Amino acid sequence: MSIEIKVPPLPESVSDATLVAWHKKVGDAVARDENLVDLETDKVVLEVPAPAAGTLQKIVVSDGTIVTAGDVLAVLEEGEATASVTTDQVPVAPEEPEPAAAAIEPGPAEHSTAKLSPAVRRMLDEHDLDATVISGSGKSGRITKADVLTYLKSHSDENVTPGDPAPDLVATVPVGVRSEQRVPMTRLRARIAERMVAAQQSAAMLTTFNEIDLTKVISLRKRYKDTFEKEHGVRLGFMSFFAKAAVEALKKFPVVNASVEGSDIIYHDFFDLGIAVSSERGLLVPILRDVDQMSFADTETAIALLSQKARDGTMSMDDLTGGTFTITNGGVFGSLLSTPILNPPQSAILGMHSIQERPMVIAGEIVVRPMMFVALTYDHRIIDGREAVQFLVNIKQSLEDPGRLLLQV
Repeated sequence: MSIEIKVPPLPESVSDATLVAWHKKVGDAVARDENLVDLETDKVVLEVPAPAAGTLQKIVVSDGTIVTAGDVLAVLEEGEATASVTTDQVPVAPEEPEPAAAAIEPGPAEHSTAKLSPAVRRMLDEHDLDATVISGSGKSGRITKADVLTYLKSHSDENVTPGDPAPDLVATVPVGVRSEQRVPMTRLRARIAERMVAAQQSAAMLTTFNEIDLTKVISLRKRYKDTFEKEHGVRLGFMSFFAKAAVEALKKFPVVNASVEGSDIIYHDFFDLGIAVSSERGLLVPILRDVDQMSFADTETAIALLSQKARDGTMSMDDLTGGTFTITNGGVFGSLLSTPILNPPQSAILGMHSIQERPMVIAGEIVVRPMMFVALTYDHRIIDGREAVQFLVNIKQSLEDPGRLLLQV
């Protein structure tokens, strides 16, 4: 029996998607629930699984095509795999042969193309690389974009014996020749650009700064990190301290947790924090729900899970929807100071930065302390400077005296 493979219902507010890449070609055997194709929206990548086992008989839509919910993507012949192929298939780029199914976790030399993200597959295709020769540093040996870049760099740095042909994996450009490459934005990058411009145009953004002495937080982490990880199975990071400090400050200054809708201010009595996460596709802001009801362990576990989903490209629309306040940490990339942009319709965003040992005057003496600059960008239409400054001071007080977080004072 022939089964039409259709575009699944798209998330709310998403009108269409781009077909990124097929994982099977016509004539291939398909297992039930095996991912056939990736669809990229402006927020997430959706996988389309096979509804039954059988043979892929016909591909209707090729890579790069814009599709909408209900569009037919392919035709699957249910039942035992056969070698028959429909002649009016849409040609698609040939794929690497799929490895035989086996209950083995892929090692450095075993990588199924179905487990590669769209960005990694594009890089492999661009440089004509074989995934099996690249060691993956991701979960279960999965290849990441950084792994491909490292492989290319390591081969470009290899010494070449005079007279030997240049490595075919490294493109050589004659000295003095200038070149450029034009590539379209991904849907996510285009969406990020659209939202950033909209934020600049629709809000009266202003940023206030402060600095935090993290001596006591660092001491607390050092003292309990091993016990914490052993007890809860997750590492104790800085983000949980900042998340809890932000919640306590938001309780005292509810307008910072509010949003603007027309001429109204919407106050939220819940605390759903967006935690900015970098991925191969760009910046994502997954949401931690009801952080005020979470323990430190709950917060760290949720952050670790969302970060892994961002790296694996498995973030869902529900993970990215909502949020009343955002925290972004440019410090992981070495940023010393920045002015973050609002994540509409939210009215404020907290920016964390690098921790640096700096000389500080404490009780009349110069001492070295681990300091971090923090920035709060806020919508000046509804948040006054006094509230923004006091909000940031409250976070500073909580982190410089972590006992406040336990006592909620």
